[in-house]
Amino acid sequence: MSTADSVAPASSNARLAASTDDPTRAAGQPGNRLRMLDGWRAISILLVLAAHMLPLGPKKWGANAAVGALGMAIFFTLSGFLIVSILQRNPDVRSFLIRRLARIVPLAWTALTLSFAIKGLPFAYWPPNFLFYANLPPFWLDQWSSHFWSLGVEMQFYMGIAMAVLLLGRRGLLLVPLAALAVTGARIGTGTLISIVTWFRVDEILAGGILALVIHGAPDGRAIRLLRAAPFWPILLLFLLSASNVIPQLNYIRPYLAATMVGITVLRPVGGVSPLLESAPMAYLARISYAVYVIHHFTLWGWLGSGEGIAKYAKRPMSFAITFVLAHLSTFHFEKRFIDWAHRITSGGRRKVVG
Repeated sequence: MSTADSVAPASSNARLAASTDDPTRAAGQPGNRLRMLDGWRAISILLVLAAHMLPLGPKKWGANAAVGALGMAIFFTLSGFLIVSILQRNPDVRSFLIRRLARIVPLAWTALTLSFAIKGLPFAYWPPNFLFYANLPPFWLDQWSSHFWSLGVEMQFYMGIAMAVLLLGRRGLLLVPLAALAVTGARIGTGTLISIVTWFRVDEILAGGILALVIHGAPDGRAIRLLRAAPFWPILLLFLLSASNVIPQLNYIRPYLAATMVGITVLRPVGGVSPLLESAPMAYLARISYAVYVIHHFTLWGWLGSGEGIAKYAKRPMSFAITFVLAHLSTFHFEKRFIDWAHRITSGGRRKVVG
């Protein structure tokens, strides 16, 4: 992946509009990416790893839960931005679903098959997890794969947005802001600060979708001007507070704070932030982030997760090493085969795309 200078706002919109599959990839130039999105993806996975694998203070502080919530909010924002960007440029639902399923399913099903077989889980657990609805009541999440709740939210969003576009074309994407407000309204009405249930959590993905609609809309529109002028650091502070108990009500606007924060960096460089987001290490972390997410949680059980205190966390370096080695191998030698296949059959075999 080639290095690139900070992307100016005008070129940001041009590159986003030119992408054929990934809004961070310019058409015909596989190495030319809006690398700040890679940086945000890397930050999201690092926050999730820290929340799941490291002690972040006394349990009464709730720091692990807060950090995990922040990481997932960024992750979901990027997902919504990606999906709506793809469908806005090319509302081919068949190609969209084939590529998304090829991206998510092979590794997820492989991990589930191995873990369920090892644990000898009863058949009742298999359909909800393999069909990605185990995060819905009555819940069928196993301890080892409990983090797959987020894949459930993702896949259910894919199906919903695909159905909207199939029925209404690009106009179906206009349902994204309405759905986001409905979900956030439901959270406020029920006092749900955070949840793994899709109808109380998908507003984090939908907020990223709203960001895509704004950025792909009129380049000189009012929303773009407001986003470009928004102060990054105060919004970052509010975002950090949105996962704490200092001001509980901020939890309700966390999706929109995350989307605003990411959107600012897409439209203009932010001193002290953009160089980090666009660095080569962040690009690599982003590339393997899905495999890291799927794999890491399985290294926290059995002998690697046994013990208390120092005895337990002394094994964490081994968990990190196993996670990153397996994630690298999975990304470049396992998942890649399915992704390339999906691109070939949806592009008529004209070109091979890696990503």
